[in-house]
Amino acid sequence: MTGWAIYPSLKGRSVFVTGGGSGIGAQIVRRFCEQGSKVAFVDIDRSASEALVHAVAGEGMTAPLFIPCDLRDIERLRAAIREAADANGPITVLVNNAARDDRHAAETVTPEYWDERFAVNLRHQFFAAQAVHAMMKQAGGGSIINMGSTSWMIGQGGMAAYTAAKSAVLGLTRSLARDWGPDNIRVTSIAPGWIMTERQQQLWLTPEGEKELMARQCLKRKLYPDDIARVVLFLAADDSSAMTNQSYIVDGGWV
Repeated sequence: MTGWAIYPSLKGRSVFVTGGGSGIGAQIVRRFCEQGSKVAFVDIDRSASEALVHAVAGEGMTAPLFIPCDLRDIERLRAAIREAADANGPITVLVNNAARDDRHAAETVTPEYWDERFAVNLRHQFFAAQAVHAMMKQAGGGSIINMGSTSWMIGQGGMAAYTAAKSAVLGLTRSLARDWGPDNIRVTSIAPGWIMTERQQQLWLTPEGEKELMARQCLKRKLYPDDIARVVLFLAADDSSAMTNQSYIVDGGWV
């Protein structure tokens, strides 16, 4: 971790990450493990998640706890949060990272597809936060970090249900920050720009897209999951103890 911040307040802290098996989520899990946090994560992809657990353990760190979970099943999510708290202690950091940005033509969207996209990209964030609220309050406080997106800010088309759900993350964040501030629970959100996960590079990155990226970003480099994970660590740590009720854009200066 040479050259990067170490946060003493994160050592031993119970952390729960959704969608932690790959992409941005996997890097968040890894970075919390490096800080000495007690990490649990849920994901629907068992093979990628188990590979991450083995990789972290192989690097000499305490392995994170992987709990298989389809976040569309709220009762299963609640059970996973209870399991994580039983194993690692009351959760005082929640990272609502899980999402899926499948493209879809507006003309083809059905009510069922719309509801499913909101279940994948928004609904679980509220119910995960609801499930950790009491234990955070009893512990004297905590940090909830919701993952948004700049896609709605730049008016990106081709995935109306996704951008609608991600725009709602800001409203959810500000509402919960106001409601739970008296309990010393901080609620913030991060709006990533175009982050070069393996999925993004395989499915969406084209020469034309890369050209647009370099034209629009102030920083003329690609952004990677670690650019988001480092901000998550700061917002989870006591170093940001006065920061809540805000969204932080991490996009290289596109918006």
